[in-house]
Amino acid sequence: MSRNVPDVSDPVAKLIRRGRHPTVVQALRSTAAATISYVVALQLSNEPAPLTAPLTALLVVQVTLFATLTTGIRRVNSVVTGVLIASGFSALVGLTWWSLGLIILASLMVGHIVRVSEFVPEVAISAMLVLGVTQVANTAWDRVLETLIGAVVGLLFNFLFAPPVWVQTAGESIEDLGRRLRTLLLHMGEELGAHTPVERAAARLHEARRLDNDVAEVDAALRQAEDSLRLNPRVKEGLLHRVVLRTGLDTLEICTVVLRVLARSLTDLAKHRTDEPLFPQDVADALEELFRHVAAAVENFAALVTTQVTANAEEAETRLSVELEAAATARENAAQLLLRRVQQHPRQWQLHGALLAEVDRILDELDMEHRAVRLMEELDRSAREQRERFPLLDRFRRLVRGDEAA
Repeated sequence: MSRNVPDVSDPVAKLIRRGRHPTVVQALRSTAAATISYVVALQLSNEPAPLTAPLTALLVVQVTLFATLTTGIRRVNSVVTGVLIASGFSALVGLTWWSLGLIILASLMVGHIVRVSEFVPEVAISAMLVLGVTQVANTAWDRVLETLIGAVVGLLFNFLFAPPVWVQTAGESIEDLGRRLRTLLLHMGEELGAHTPVERAAARLHEARRLDNDVAEVDAALRQAEDSLRLNPRVKEGLLHRVVLRTGLDTLEICTVVLRVLARSLTDLAKHRTDEPLFPQDVADALEELFRHVAAAVENFAALVTTQVTANAEEAETRLSVELEAAATARENAAQLLLRRVQQHPRQWQLHGALLAEVDRILDELDMEHRAVRLMEELDRSAREQRERFPLLDRFRRLVRGDEAA
């Protein structure tokens, strides 16, 4: 009877996930900051509608605190520069078709001079907005005040209400990528013992190639998570979280590339086996078992690198170790069967060897010892880069710790 009861937890969970999505959170935060800056500007500015303040707040408030600090100054610089340029033009010539073109050209040139980087177009945009509503220089100076109000409110908003940490969102993306890899491996394993047309094998190859787009999306989510960990007062071990997630994604990306090569080998084999199965039944069963364990190992690896709680991490590590051991055993069994078959019928033996080599590469990337070495190397490299970038800060930290080498 319970099967007939509708499960409302899934829609609720989806609604909660949507509410936590970076786009939704950013929209709410930007709206709040812009509204606050407008209210403050109404009290401090002489303009009846100080819209430059909320405009600047929208530009300054970013999805992470690190992005706000790194880009906020350049954004404020671009807006203030545009307002100042518009102030001079409004006092001299006002708004005409030729003055509009001239102010755009001047704004773009000055934007490169004041080094606002990717925000050069915002200099011209700010200048045009102010020039369109400003004909008196004193009013333009009010726009400068509004710009500063919006910038201050935007920065204070992110300091007082620290942006959320997007590690969970990045972790969900990594786990989803692991599930996609698992699904593709299982489908490929199921087709080894049957006649596989070239078209179907090629479709699997195209599916493996499309995983590159998934990797790019996960990389974007991970970069956002890395930014959210930097300079965030709620995060104590930001470097460790960044390195764990980044090295995990690198491993899955390598597995994606190897899986694409594996699909290519099976496609080439299907071209030669046009009227027979890809492998004899005993070999196909052994390879399917191997693919099944490799697929489970990939999924458990993705779960391991995204697990935050120690108990769950130990459980995920145990499951991964079990699947890797089972995959190694299945690999040896499949290798012995393939060897005997190749000795009897050496057709396309190079594709059989390539198949095992590609599986070995995936298992090597998922190996726990290999991952531990990579983690230590990345932590050492990140710490070294941090010391080289901020030598005075590193010296101060060592002095505080009482390090004699300082």
